[in-house]
Amino acid sequence: MTSLIPHPAAVRRHPGTLRVTGPVPVAAAPEAEGVADWLAQVPGFTRAVVPNAPVRLALDDRLAPEAYRLTVDERGVEITGGATAGVFYGAQTLRQLMPDGASGQTVSLPYLEVADAPRFGWRGAMLDVARHFMPKEFVLRFIDLLALHKLNVLHLHLTDDQGWRLEIPRYPRLTEIGAWRAATLIGHARQTPRRYDGVRHGGYYTQQDIREIVTYAATRFVTVVPEIEGPGHSQAAIAAYPQLGNTRRQLDVWTDWGISEHVLDISETTLEFYREVLDEVMALFPGNYLHLGGDECPTGQWRANPAVTARVAELGLPDERALLGWHVGQLARHVTARGRRPVFWYDTDTDTALRVPNAIAMPWRGDGAARAAHQDGHDVVLASHEHLYLDYYQSQDRDTEPLAIGGYTPLERVYEFDADQPAGALGAQCQLWTEYMPRPQDVERMAFPRLCAFSETVWSTPPRHSYASFRGRLKSHLARLAAAGVTYQPLDAVPAPRTAPQPPLKEVATDAHSPG
Repeated sequence: MTSLIPHPAAVRRHPGTLRVTGPVPVAAAPEAEGVADWLAQVPGFTRAVVPNAPVRLALDDRLAPEAYRLTVDERGVEITGGATAGVFYGAQTLRQLMPDGASGQTVSLPYLEVADAPRFGWRGAMLDVARHFMPKEFVLRFIDLLALHKLNVLHLHLTDDQGWRLEIPRYPRLTEIGAWRAATLIGHARQTPRRYDGVRHGGYYTQQDIREIVTYAATRFVTVVPEIEGPGHSQAAIAAYPQLGNTRRQLDVWTDWGISEHVLDISETTLEFYREVLDEVMALFPGNYLHLGGDECPTGQWRANPAVTARVAELGLPDERALLGWHVGQLARHVTARGRRPVFWYDTDTDTALRVPNAIAMPWRGDGAARAAHQDGHDVVLASHEHLYLDYYQSQDRDTEPLAIGGYTPLERVYEFDADQPAGALGAQCQLWTEYMPRPQDVERMAFPRLCAFSETVWSTPPRHSYASFRGRLKSHLARLAAAGVTYQPLDAVPAPRTAPQPPLKEVATDAHSPG
């Protein structure tokens, strides 16, 4: 019980133990049959043929939809949720109480009562599949790992300068050309001279792949949020359709990391292209959210384009920098008109303060940006690079650490993230930008165990347990991840808890890593 991550809101122990032998039969009320079917696929459980099985699932609409109660007593295990999502989270807690793969084993479960509910409604992780393509099978596995930690949003960063990863039949060149780059940078982007591997890299998800991912996620109560980036970070799209760019020149899909100077032309033709793309995206992703990117857009090509200069004057904008917010605002209104909520990266250094009702801001530069976005009237999902960028180094021992973009985000810093800034935030999400994560196992090692800490910050109601308590529970939890074949940073490579106040860290990523 002490290894539960995230820790429940309330746990009460009682004298006695329940002995069950796996595979343990699971029975369910009709409304919870789907959760029972899922749990029966977990090693150590099976579907029951009688209603009085050792594990019983039911609903109680007096609870909040994601809340649950779990009781273990002499009658067995009863899990009751406010809705099927709550039942599912209770089943995940039971799964952590049981040893992995308990088939054929007799297990003693302590008598206890758990009353639990999440702190935030948006508990997410962003996976960048544009910089390095991740196979569908890994995306499905990653969804399972999110669900194990009671996270409920997978934000897929599908497009960028280095690749377009989503099939759009109306515009086939987006994947025929935009999904493939000729080479990938070797070493760090700050190293000179730059070297490349000469190996063609790419891939994309067919529409059938996306339907499978979305369906798989839905059975695990994970919403998939697609991101179609623009107007910056768009060189792959421009390589596929040069008329989208400002120079109209034929480009290659970018082979460097960073921010390409090639950005979208701000014409009605380009906007209509993206409206049609977004319509196809919304047909594939039934969730309520669509991410439009909207950050880090160089303005040099706009300033050099007479048509764009005329457009700025026609719109009455102060200068080309204001076009970023205007462009994202146009697409946000299109998304809103179709009943979805647009999401965008919020950066106080750029003019992205959209006046679009229903838009959700993701401030990533820290508490100041979060408060500014909130004051601008936006709902906020926190994405602080200082605490939640899992592409930053996990320790300061660079001899043993895999190559990363820079920065330093140890496990303790993730755990101490203050998700109450600003008050009223919808939730938070951590980011996995994959410039330096070419393989699924690289993603897993950068994600874990920091994703475990993040899950507790967004699920558990304050006051949370201490970091020392979390780290103690994590030792058992990592054994569970190891049994599932998850690659993770060994705990002995993670700095021990601080015993005295430490000076501020001096190292930050020198190229303030782009969410985009």
